[in-house]
Amino acid sequence: MKIITAEQFALEKDNTRQQSEHDIDQAVLEIIKEVRKNGDDALRRYTEKFDGVNIDKLIVTEEEFSEAGELVTSEFSSALQQAKQNISEFHQAQKEQSWFLNKSGGIMLGQKVTALEKVGVYIPGGKAAYPSSVLMNVIPAKLAGVEKIAIATPPQSNGKINPNVLVAAKEAGADIVYKLGGAQAIAALAYGTESVGKVAKIVGPGNAFVARAKKWVFGDVAIDMIAGPSEICIVADETAPPAYIAADLLSQAEHDESASSICITTNRDLAEDIKAEIDKQTAGLERKDIIKKSLELNGRIIIAKNLMAAFDIVNKLAPEHLQLMIQSPTENIQFIKHAGAIFLGNYSPEPLGDYFAGPNHTLPTNGTAAFSSPLGVYDFVKKSSIISYSEAALQNASESIINLANTEGLTAHANSIQVRRGESNA
Repeated sequence: MKIITAEQFALEKDNTRQQSEHDIDQAVLEIIKEVRKNGDDALRRYTEKFDGVNIDKLIVTEEEFSEAGELVTSEFSSALQQAKQNISEFHQAQKEQSWFLNKSGGIMLGQKVTALEKVGVYIPGGKAAYPSSVLMNVIPAKLAGVEKIAIATPPQSNGKINPNVLVAAKEAGADIVYKLGGAQAIAALAYGTESVGKVAKIVGPGNAFVARAKKWVFGDVAIDMIAGPSEICIVADETAPPAYIAADLLSQAEHDESASSICITTNRDLAEDIKAEIDKQTAGLERKDIIKKSLELNGRIIIAKNLMAAFDIVNKLAPEHLQLMIQSPTENIQFIKHAGAIFLGNYSPEPLGDYFAGPNHTLPTNGTAAFSSPLGVYDFVKKSSIISYSEAALQNASESIINLANTEGLTAHANSIQVRRGESNA
């Protein structure tokens, strides 16, 4: 893992892209076209091609849910229950209510909050399993009042869904689970097939093909975000234990080779200690090959002149996860403008947020934290403006409306008001 200056970091170019977006888009657009044309047949063909599995029924049965419940450990079930409680409590506070403002003179204005009817949740799968992502995506949708929540997740080599994922789906309140992965799952949720119901919005993480598929169906359905590789940025001073910093950087690097792990410090001795700890800890980790490649491509320890310079780098990066492992982290939040989630102190590591604390782990990446927010209950509702004027109230406002409409050359708009004054020129 390289130790560089802030100036060197600013000059570095991103050379980590393994496959151009153009190549991915070509494949994704073909998949979307085929799914729209051939429905379930296309889904089965793509599942065999990409997952190596022949699927007859695309929908998980009640028998499969029951079998999954018998396969998971009691320790997992207990941890799942605790995580569910924490996530539910946090997201409960995000719920919004419709509101109305009664003004004088017969005017009532307001905003009506309505839950989306159908939502699709994509959960990565196949070789890995992410029950935590099930909780993070389904629970806020459920709290928002979504009528039907569908999960799409790739099958394992045996044609079944990972039992931990199924138990999490049942516990969180999902209504249906499809054995579908990749861009074909996104296409099916967006447009519907014989077995898959069309949804209003698609949320959840995925690989580059899933992300690009979400981009291409956006407009026909809503999406949460176009997520990129996972990121962590740690700002550390001399009070932070090097072993903790190294462990947290490695926790992100193990996601995949494109993951980004960055530490910013003002202390060069600390930087050297962190680098030594990374080498030491990596040797004992299962995914060390992925970690080494990730750190080689996107791992950096940056030496900043001072903390304010470090915060400036953070705000330019707008990282997905930010850890402030410094003295008085709470007092320094004011200097952070852009970050998906902020973890304070030496005992608030990023995995705490991934699994247990409560705030959502579906976060903006690739610098989009500069204008985007974590997934929340607010992502599963839409809002309608309410306007009610009495006859007298409209008469009082009519001259202004007519003047503004005529100024814009929209005389039919003006006429709509004039008709109600008995002055129509139409």
